[in-house]
Amino acid sequence: MKNVVILGSTGSIGKNALDVIRNLRHKYKVVGLSANSRWELLAKQVEEFKPKSVSLADGRWIKELKNKLPQNSVQILTGTDSVKEMVSRDDVDIVISAIVGAAGLPAAIEVIKNGKTLALANKEALVMAGGIIVSMAREKGVSIIPIDSEHSAILQALRAGHPNEVKKVIITASGGPFRDYPKEKLSEVTLEEALNHPTWQMGQKITIDSATLMNKALEIIEAKWLFNLDSTQIDVIIHPESIVHSLVEFCDGSVIAQMGLPDMKVPIQYALTYPYRENGNVESLDLAKLGSLNFRKPDMDKFPALRLGYEVVEKGGTMGVTLNAANEIAVQAFLDRKIKFTDITKTVEHVMKEHNFIKDPTLQDIMDADAHARKETKKCIS
Repeated sequence: MKNVVILGSTGSIGKNALDVIRNLRHKYKVVGLSANSRWELLAKQVEEFKPKSVSLADGRWIKELKNKLPQNSVQILTGTDSVKEMVSRDDVDIVISAIVGAAGLPAAIEVIKNGKTLALANKEALVMAGGIIVSMAREKGVSIIPIDSEHSAILQALRAGHPNEVKKVIITASGGPFRDYPKEKLSEVTLEEALNHPTWQMGQKITIDSATLMNKALEIIEAKWLFNLDSTQIDVIIHPESIVHSLVEFCDGSVIAQMGLPDMKVPIQYALTYPYRENGNVESLDLAKLGSLNFRKPDMDKFPALRLGYEVVEKGGTMGVTLNAANEIAVQAFLDRKIKFTDITKTVEHVMKEHNFIKDPTLQDIMDADAHARKETKKCIS
């Protein structure tokens, strides 16, 4: 029996993770759950999974959560050290980190410091501080298992060979809702159109990132750190059906693809059971029913976010944290209808160009660069 903590249990990844654990109750037990503010859903999860402790980041709802749960049934934590306290316990084996955005970085660091296996859905942590996190994990002997469907696919395909045999990885992208839009019309798209993803059901921020292809830029950076690659070894290809989740090309010309219906339960379960597999509760892939799969090169001119992702991989340093912070603020401004869709990436690129670049940043340098980029992006927008 392995004990699991889920950080961000009320979000899309968290809910899917609990669905996976329902199916694997004989091997996995939930001992901790954390949420930001959705206390009612958190209370329902506590009633079903009976963890030892829960954390609610937004302290305004603590009283409501306590009133909803039976007295002494679970330890309720809040405040800045609550996640740290939860993941440091001796009985914790695996932590699923599904906290959205930059807030996931401190959590990822705490998990690694405490020597727990990190099942990582929060790509921003590696985008911001990949060098520090990977180095720390190596020192502590901690495994970082990706939950992103693309990086899980790469991890699975890599088992067909050795790291020194890898020629390149190919990350697939659905292309989002605007893959067939002419470039000149992108400045006119509405918020509702941008939130209408053709394949995946996700939170608002990641859905907008998918529409700009900034999500793929973040994945390019994440792939660099997870698999020790340079920019020439990472390709992106548009694949509207989202059946092939990524591919690995080896030095002998063999290309290994991981395929399956678009269902996040598959990479979540693989992160829990890695390097083994268990029976899953997902629909089987019927290739004959699909009939055909399509692939095409991404248009870097139409989706300049991809170019920014490659720039971060090539330059390193504080470029990643700056890109991420500027993007988070710009996406929120678009969600608030303050800027146009095309202004998101333009704003991010401007802030990246103007920031004070540090080649080998400390963790404090990264946090300072994050704060500075947010401030500058807000100034840029206003």
